[in-house]
Parts: sequence; C-alpha cells; structure tokens
Amino acid sequence: MTTKVLVAYGTTNGSTAQIAEAVAEVLRKEGLAAEAMPARTVERVSPYDAVVVGGGLYAGRWHKDSRRFLRRHRRELAERPLWLFSSGPLDPSASERDIPPVPGLKRAMNRFDTRGHVTFGGCLEEGAKGWVARMIIKNGKDGDFRDFTQIEDWARTVADELVAKG
Repeated sequence: MTTKVLVAYGTTNGSTAQIAEAVAEVLRKEGLAAEAMPARTVERVSPYDAVVVGGGLYAGRWHKDSRRFLRRHRRELAERPLWLFSSGPLDPSASERDIPPVPGLKRAMNRFDTRGHVTFGGCLEEGAKGWVARMIIKNGKDGDFRDFTQIEDWARTVADELVAKG
C-alpha cells in the first residue's frame, strides 16, 4: 500500500505554493502518493498517512492559513507524522545557515511533536499583493531566494523517513 502524503500550504503571492509543489513532486518521485493543496481548502486530513505543512513568513508570523490549518486539524495531525517548512527570508541566509522557526511555530512544533522544520528562502517579485510587499519591492529588497536543490534535498529526507517507516 502506497503512503499518502498531504503537502498543505499557506501563501499570499504563490512562492510557498511553488515550494509545496516541488516537495510533493519529490515525494512522488520517491514512490509516495503526494498531493499539494492550499491549507484553507483542506477539509479532512484523515485520508493521509503523513502531512507536510508550509507557510510563508510575514512580519515574523507564519501565514494565517497555515496557522489555522494546524488548529483546525490538530487532533488528526497529532496522530500522524508531521513536517513543517517556512519560506520567507528575502536574502540568501536560509541557504547559508539553519534559521529557527518563529516563536508561534516553535510552540506548535512542541505541541505536535513534529518530525522536522526547515526555513527556505522566500521570493517577492514585481506584482506582489499587499502594501508592505510593494514597499519592499520599491526599496529594492525583492528577489527570488529559494534554493530548489535545498528544497528537494529536504523533501528526500522526508520521503526516506516515510519509506523506512512503511
């Protein structure tokens, strides 16, 4: 029986969605049945054997859809392996060193006994929604700092753990 993995995400401008899709693609290549979905659209977690949840970072907080997902599905999430990722720094720091989870996410990690967390670089480009995003772009602090090799390597470690468990 193939292990089914949900990769849920909260995103404002689509960058975190692209990371989630890349994670799901690696999981599929590793023989798992993986599906990426916006966190706000997930009605049930019960069909899945494991869950990965990602959220963009905004002003030191995880995306609201990802936070709400953890609260809404807390009972089911407590019963299955759970990994978390954040996306956000608009500089190369996430590729250079381990960036710890923001405080609210750290508390959730302890509550759920998550298997792991990683912070990936973010992406903010012309056309982004929101006043703050537009100001960041106007000040020249935008760019794409995602490292898809790092993302794929992390996703393979998740797959390896699930395959070993299975």
